[in-house]
Amino acid sequence: MLAPVERLIALRYLRARRKEGFISVIAGFSLLGIAVAVATLIIVLSVMSGFRQEVLSRLLGINGHLNLAAAGRNLTDFDQVAAEVAKVPGVLAVYPTVDGNVMATAGRYAAGAQVHAVRPDDVRKIRQVRIVDGDLEQFSGKSALALGSRLAERLHVKAGDVVTLIQPQNSCTVLGCIPRSKTYDVVAIFEVGMSFYDERIIYMPLEAGQLFFQAKDAASALVIDVDDPDNVFRIGRAIFDATGARFRIIDWQQQYAGYFAWLDVQRNVLALVLTLIMVVAALNVISGQVLLVRDKTREIAILRTMGATRRSILRIFLMCGIGVGIVGTALGVVLAVLFCDNIETIRQWLQDVAHITLFPPDVYFLKELPARLSAANLVEVIALSLGLSFLATSYAAWRAARLDPVEALRYE
Repeated sequence: MLAPVERLIALRYLRARRKEGFISVIAGFSLLGIAVAVATLIIVLSVMSGFRQEVLSRLLGINGHLNLAAAGRNLTDFDQVAAEVAKVPGVLAVYPTVDGNVMATAGRYAAGAQVHAVRPDDVRKIRQVRIVDGDLEQFSGKSALALGSRLAERLHVKAGDVVTLIQPQNSCTVLGCIPRSKTYDVVAIFEVGMSFYDERIIYMPLEAGQLFFQAKDAASALVIDVDDPDNVFRIGRAIFDATGARFRIIDWQQQYAGYFAWLDVQRNVLALVLTLIMVVAALNVISGQVLLVRDKTREIAILRTMGATRRSILRIFLMCGIGVGIVGTALGVVLAVLFCDNIETIRQWLQDVAHITLFPPDVYFLKELPARLSAANLVEVIALSLGLSFLATSYAAWRAARLDPVEALRYE
């Protein structure tokens, strides 16, 4: 515990006087460096966490946590299998889908797309699908579909227009083999908020997909949602045991393992680089404290002759250095929280001022820059900053405590 006189002396040493202006400037830069390093580290960790969470949410919202399929064939008894899967503890929803790749054309425009044929009730349950034009009231029958917003822009269509889908698999007639094609009515334009899906995905009713892809009364896979995405391996094993070895089950951790491993590596590398920046800021604290001890040599000697112990001197200078670290850390946390709360507004402002595109959706998939503040990240960064501040000021405080008052006052 610090005695009142020790706190008073430490605070007086931290306040600048005219002859100590240079030391005060160094302390100010040290404080600013710690604040910037702390804020930058928190912002980067928050953006990486938010990016991972948003991408994961949209990937799993569209593709499900698990996919069940039969190797080399369609599921003809998909309703029976879905009923068995739904009984497994931890399964929230299961629905059939018919998937396929097509070429979508409208007038003189064309684009590649991926079709997900699902039942109307199932597509309405997908939280990530937000209708921006039209509605899903007419999403039924054999000639309706819904387009992603960016795909609709590429095809220059809106709700109420028609789109022709061409399937690469040929249909053979007496006149020869030609690609299968059919014209559909666009009943809705949806947006997922992830460009990868908004420019590729087409939803159509299940019966329309079965007809177009020649999967009569069958489904290509079952999409399964669970209550705990981190527990998909156990739930997948339970589904496998319930349905038998005739099906192939792939969970999201297997399907996107490489992508999320890349995100984790990128996050760790950025955290390491920014931690080194924080170490550099802590080195400024060392230089400032060493200069402060050298400037206060006479005062330290007088305090020792008046009865101050080595531990008392140690605590005084530890408080000086740690005080800079505490204030800098607090300032950095405040800046980071304010920045993360307004990160999208700041991004838009920077784009308007600099006339550049920050965080382009074509590269980063998402339309908005996400930031997810984590209490664990805040605690880790604060502990790291205060720990480095303590280590940085320990050497100077130790030198001050070891100062011999006789030697210090010999030439005074």
